[in-house]
Amino acid sequence: MTKISELKVGESLPEVKLSPVSRLDLIKYAGASGDYNPIHTIDEEAKKAGLPGIIAHGMWTMGNLAKLFTPYYEEGFVQDYSVRFKSMVFLNDVVTLKAMVKEKEDHALRFDVAAINQDGKEVVKGEVVFSIY
Repeated sequence: MTKISELKVGESLPEVKLSPVSRLDLIKYAGASGDYNPIHTIDEEAKKAGLPGIIAHGMWTMGNLAKLFTPYYEEGFVQDYSVRFKSMVFLNDVVTLKAMVKEKEDHALRFDVAAINQDGKEVVKGEVVFSIY
């Protein structure tokens, strides 16, 4: 595995492809986060809200994006992390996580990050600053 500190501008971290989103994923996340909004776990409530079905918590997707950096925590840490939620994630969606080096300074790399569904649509887009120890 390449060290994160050796990456150059334009290079990417290995993509992470998540398993299809399951109801259990969202129920567990609701419990962990305290976000019990029923549009995330109950079909009828999501439909009453005008949605075609239950949707994943935006923060569930954002939290998963951080998995891209987990293998590199011996080298540094996520110093800053910001995203925009661009589209909804539904049950059975398969989300792929991506990160590409946008800028490199002495002890920090700035990444463009994205979560993309199985149709190639960006559902979350953002930026991560990873600081090297």
